[in-house]
Amino acid sequence: MAPIIETQPLLVQIDGGVMTLTLNRPEVLNSLTLEMLKGISQALKKAEKDREIRCVILTASGRAFCAGADLGDLKKRQSEDSFSLGDELRRHFNPLISQIRKLEKPVIGAINGLAAGAGASLILSTDIKIASRESKFINAFSRVGLVPDSGMTYFMPRFMGLSLALEYAWTARPITADEAFRFGWVNRVVSPEEVGSAALEMTKEILNAPPLSVALTKRAINRALENDLETQMEYEAQLQEILGKTQDHAEGVAAFLEKRKPRFEGR
Repeated sequence: MAPIIETQPLLVQIDGGVMTLTLNRPEVLNSLTLEMLKGISQALKKAEKDREIRCVILTASGRAFCAGADLGDLKKRQSEDSFSLGDELRRHFNPLISQIRKLEKPVIGAINGLAAGAGASLILSTDIKIASRESKFINAFSRVGLVPDSGMTYFMPRFMGLSLALEYAWTARPITADEAFRFGWVNRVVSPEEVGSAALEMTKEILNAPPLSVALTKRAINRALENDLETQMEYEAQLQEILGKTQDHAEGVAAFLEKRKPRFEGR
């Protein structure tokens, strides 16, 4: 097991092809500072470049996942004459959300508790979500005169439909773990004690799949959110052209015919 890199307030651990990122400011419900955002981004860049890292788990310590942006940290910058809330999003929050979506390796969100504001957006940007029964999502932007941000208005209607997205955005009503499961926000709801192990089990399943297929499947499904049917089918054909020439495809076919377990190498 690789040692935990004690870069407070973010813990980074690499073990068996899985990078685990743990938000580690439990005393303030893991609210996000610029230091944390930069740390997550740097870790994801390492995951992107390192062939040995096959999956990423994003989780948190304590009783909450993330309460959103650290308002104290934000208030300090708001006192500056040049401060712009829009630029704050453009420079720090939006690039991280895009980075998670574009990373062609699975990112598993392990939600141990409250996910609010930008913290909810952060977890919604992950590929697969495992939630504790005690977790809940809060979208309280309307209570402070703002609109949902950090990709929230992109994710909400795609998960729950237009009408429910508007209702929960306007009312700021919390979404429980069971409701999140019904809405398609999360993949599984487990006991608080099982969140970490369930996320690891999910990575084990994915690690059995050929890496290039996993990567291009994420690329294809991302593109499907914007394409019409004909455009998407053409894009699928282009990706199959690429994957059909890989060693892993040949190995998968051979293993199937020989009735044995395939040995994928990402080539």
